Amino acid sequence: MAEGTQGFNISNVIDEKLIALDLDVNTKEEMLNALTDLFEEQGKLNDRESFFKDVMWREGEGQTGIGMGVAIPHGKSAGVNKTALAIGTSKNPLAWESLDDEPVTVVILFAVTEGDSDVVHLKLLQHVAMLLAHESFVEKLHAVTSPQEMLALLESSPDDYDD
Repeated sequence: MAEGTQGFNISNVIDEKLIALDLDVNTKEEMLNALTDLFEEQGKLNDRESFFKDVMWREGEGQTGIGMGVAIPHGKSAGVNKTALAIGTSKNPLAWESLDDEPVTVVILFAVTEGDSDVVHLKLLQHVAMLLAHESFVEKLHAVTSPQEMLALLESSPDDYDD
């Protein structure tokens, strides 16, 4: 049942149950743990510990903070059984290695299976990166008040933004 690249839709990899707003977390690790819990609760992981280790290892390899208060960490891991995306927003600014050295309050965590690592992962990253290239999108991201709103925002097209 391989899906053609035309059939890619962000809603295949995220739903409202993978979105957590206003988390009361204070560190990068607490945020990543909270998002990993969402994946686990939704049955996206077959090995939570291995996935979490992969995410933390990847964090040590380079900056995932892309600036403007957003980070896009990811774990490509045998611990993942279904490629998915989780999003958390934090009440507290989190120290994070970022391109602009500013703290982060929106974290988009990618969980990618070994098998999906190329096509789906790239399409996912590309879609999210294209959205994040628009400052107006990022402003909306920070202003989201419900999981439904977050989902609609992610499903929007980069062409919807003109900056």
